[in-house]
Amino acid sequence: MNFIEEVKWRGMLHQIMPGTEEILKEKNIAAYVGIDPTADSLHIGHLVGVMLLRHFQRAGHQPIALVGGATGMIGDPSGKSAERNLLTIETIRHNQEKIKTQLAKFLDFSEEKENKALMVNNYDWMSKFSFLDFIRDVGKHISVNYMFAKDSVKKRMTAADDKDAEGLSFTEFSYQLVQGYDFLYLYKEYNCKLQMGGSDQWGNITTGTELIRRMLQGKAFALTSPLITKADGGKFGKTEKGNIWLDPEKTSPYEFYQFWINTSDGDAEKYLKIFTVLTETEIETLVKEHNNAPHIRLLQKKLAEELTIMVHSKSAYDTAVAASQILFGKGSKESLQALDEKTFNDIFSGVPHYKIKKQILEKGINIIDLLAEKTSVFKSKGEIRRLIKDNGLSINMEKFKDADELITSEYCLNNKYIVIRQGKKKYSIIITE
Repeated sequence: MNFIEEVKWRGMLHQIMPGTEEILKEKNIAAYVGIDPTADSLHIGHLVGVMLLRHFQRAGHQPIALVGGATGMIGDPSGKSAERNLLTIETIRHNQEKIKTQLAKFLDFSEEKENKALMVNNYDWMSKFSFLDFIRDVGKHISVNYMFAKDSVKKRMTAADDKDAEGLSFTEFSYQLVQGYDFLYLYKEYNCKLQMGGSDQWGNITTGTELIRRMLQGKAFALTSPLITKADGGKFGKTEKGNIWLDPEKTSPYEFYQFWINTSDGDAEKYLKIFTVLTETEIETLVKEHNNAPHIRLLQKKLAEELTIMVHSKSAYDTAVAASQILFGKGSKESLQALDEKTFNDIFSGVPHYKIKKQILEKGINIIDLLAEKTSVFKSKGEIRRLIKDNGLSINMEKFKDADELITSEYCLNNKYIVIRQGKKKYSIIITE
C-alpha cells in the first residue's frame, strides 16, 4: 500500500514537505503524531491523527504516538485564544495509560510485529533538561524572528492588541521549540523521519525539521491533514453536551452511535473515507447504493457501524442499534430491560419525566390515577380510558388493555423506571424515588 496515495484519495492530505513521498518509497520509516494528554480519553477530534498512524502502519511503516506530557504542562497556542490549565505529571501518566488502551484498538503494539506501534512521552526526555541547558543547547539554534513568523504566534500576538485578550505567555511561546526538540529526539533515538498532524500544526512541525537540519545536519519531513469541518460549517465533533469521547463512561456507545448515524449525506461519504479502513471500491459502491435510495441512509448506517465496532465492540454496536429502535416503537420490554442505566437515560433524555414516591406502588395504584393524578402525563382520565380502549397505550413497550389493572413496583425497570408510550412515538418516563 502506498501511504501517500492512500491518504490522498481519503481526503486526508493538506500539506506535504517536498521529498516526503520519495523517502516513503525508498524504505520503511517511522513517523509520529503528537497527542494532547489533557484528558484521560481521546475524543473523535483525535481520530484523524490516529487514522493517519493506522494507515501508516498498514503501509508497512512504524507509527509512534507521542503523548505530550511536557508540552501538556505548557499548552499549545495553536488554535487557542487563551492559555490552558497546566497538568501535574501524575495526571499525565494516568491519562497516558488510558489513551494507550484506546489506541490499541487502532494500532498494533505487539512485540512480535516488525513495525510495531510505539507510545512515548516527551516528559521522559524534557524533564532531564535544566532550563539553562535547554536555552544553551537548543534555543540558540532557532531565532526569535523565525518563531514570531509562525501563524499560531502571529494570531495570538495580534489578539494581544485587544485590551481584553490575555496575549501569549513566554511559556506558550516556547511550545514550538519544545515540540521541535521532540522531533529531533525521535529522529535520533528512533530514526523517525516524519511528523504528521493537523494543518494547524504545520508551524510547529516545520520548526522540528529546521532544528534537525541545523543541529544534526539531517533531513526530516512534514505532512498535515485538513482540519475536519461539517458540511453546514459547524464544528466537527462537538454537540450540545460537548465532545464525543471514546471512553464509554464519558460518551455512551449509544450516544457515540447516534452521532455518526445523524451525520448529513454531505458528510457521511467524507467521514467514511477518513475514519474507516473501507477500500475506495467499497465506499464507491456504498455511495451508488445510497444515491439510489437516500432515505434508507445506507452511508450513515455503515459509518455508525464501522466506528462503533472499532471504538467499542460488536455487542456495544448491537445494543446501540436496539436502543435506537426503541424510540421508533420497534423495541420490546426485554430490550428495555437489557439497557444499562446510562443508555436508558441517553435514549429518553428529551422526553418528559415525572417523579413519584416508590411507596405509591407498594400496594398498587390504578393506571388512570397514576397518569392523571399522581403525575400529569395526561390531563384527563377520560383521555386515558379512550387511549386504552383504542389500544393506544403501552407500558414498558407492551400494550396496556385493562383500565382497572393496578400498577405495582413489578412494573419498574431497573427498580426505578416506568416507560409510558402514547400512540407510536410519544413517550413519558415515570421515575420512582
